[in-house]
Amino acid sequence: MSITVNGLDELKKLAGTDLGTSEWIEVTQERIDTFADATGDHQWIHVDPQRAAEGPFGAPIAHGYLTLSLFIPLFTELLDVQGVTTKVNYGLNKVRFPSPVKVGSRIRLSGRLAEVEDVPGGVQITVDGTIEIEGGAKPAAVLQSLSRFYA
Repeated sequence: MSITVNGLDELKKLAGTDLGTSEWIEVTQERIDTFADATGDHQWIHVDPQRAAEGPFGAPIAHGYLTLSLFIPLFTELLDVQGVTTKVNYGLNKVRFPSPVKVGSRIRLSGRLAEVEDVPGGVQITVDGTIEIEGGAKPAAVLQSLSRFYA
């Protein structure tokens, strides 16, 4: 369930808040193939199910950057910032991929709004995020994301 705030002042009050977890989404072979086509990364471990079945993970795995790209749609389930004119990704402080995401796995995001800082014309938020794999011992990704919201 999403937390909704209206404006930068309400957003600032959420600093340090646990944002909860998103719904689970399945990482399908179709999604992996579409990402491979979009990026030109057609490594067999991602797009050749037969060969990948005989590889080190026993199945095709999602690209790490595909997993990372799913942060935004998952994050929008956690926090809805209204009353601003512009929302932009500003970057990442840290990203790690502790465990591969096998095709057919379900993932979700848990997040914490670590920091809210003033920047000219708006605020910058720092989100500590963990993309979990359903039933997995280790997360798919651990990251610290930066976004900016302008009034």
